[in-house]
Amino acid sequence: MPAPLELLIESLRCLPGVGPKSAQRMAYHLLQRDRNGAKRLAGALDDALARLRHCSRCNSFTEAEVCERCASAARDPQLLCVVEMPADLAMMEQAHAYRGLYYVLMGRISPLDGIGPRELKLDRLLARATDGVVQEVILATNFTNEGEATAHYVGEMLRARGLKVSRLARGVPVGGELEHTDVGTIAQAMVERRSL
Repeated sequence: MPAPLELLIESLRCLPGVGPKSAQRMAYHLLQRDRNGAKRLAGALDDALARLRHCSRCNSFTEAEVCERCASAARDPQLLCVVEMPADLAMMEQAHAYRGLYYVLMGRISPLDGIGPRELKLDRLLARATDGVVQEVILATNFTNEGEATAHYVGEMLRARGLKVSRLARGVPVGGELEHTDVGTIAQAMVERRSL
């Protein structure tokens, strides 16, 4: 196998969920069937790496020192929503239910993967949350074991500094039917029920 092809296949393996066979199929597809797509992909990656960086306030990706969302006067600076990844921020925005600011952890605490508080640079979150403006931090990490552990750790860290901390609610999905909902979700919805 030519060295450039081996390097391409090995490089594609860095993507999550891409093993050796998938990487090989992708490489052959790009080289044989979509060379223009390969050039666009290479150019887009090169451009993104050259131009994007982390926002100094929310830690998401931006071209500027401070992203447009953080610079917006229309946002409530007293509310700070903590999410794991930029994709989670995008989903929160699509819901149109939150008008505060964000902080993106770029991961979650996962001891099995060697990711602890230091790797997530939680000191940056702490500095952001204790800026004297933020009044409430909403923890919107995923409802996985790692997300729950992250929310617990971050919540304790922020409460110790006197901040109001809340957690994104969970329960039966909108439009969901109980007979098709898992028992864990139903149990959590019952625990987190509210008065009408």
